[in-house]
Amino acid sequence: MQTWETGIIVILGSPNSDQGELYSVAKQRCELGIKEYIKHPNRKILLTGGFGDHFNTTDKPHAYYLKQYLIKHGVPEQSIIEFALSKNTLEDALLSKPIIVKYKVRNILIITSDYHHDRVKFIFEKEFSDTNIQVQFSVCQTDENDCEFDLKSQTEHEKRSLKMLIEKML
Repeated sequence: MQTWETGIIVILGSPNSDQGELYSVAKQRCELGIKEYIKHPNRKILLTGGFGDHFNTTDKPHAYYLKQYLIKHGVPEQSIIEFALSKNTLEDALLSKPIIVKYKVRNILIITSDYHHDRVKFIFEKEFSDTNIQVQFSVCQTDENDCEFDLKSQTEHEKRSLKMLIEKML
């Protein structure tokens, strides 16, 4: 198995339309992932997102739509490794881990959004705490005026979910 000394970029999924069109949050994450890839072209890209009533009800996994976007915007297809077909943030970390470990990288860069960052950080750092893989984060600023869902409600959901996760750990 090949080792990429510079690591893997993990772009976390977010909602798309019933026709598979990426919403602005997913596009923002892809754009940030492209910027990071341009800075570090030896890195491979892992995409998350399968199916779920709250984010993708099409017949293709959400990660498929992310991949099409990245390729359309200049990322070589061979730079994108297999998908983590997750239903939620917890599964993003859980299903990404064996893929990442298999490639024997030393670090990963998680791409997410500002409202999602704290919970993602908590989950991924916990999931990878038993490895020697350095977990880093790059965060998109979400434009509330361009967001297709209720950002305030989503932000509150993130805070409640993080609080519940922390309480479970105590």
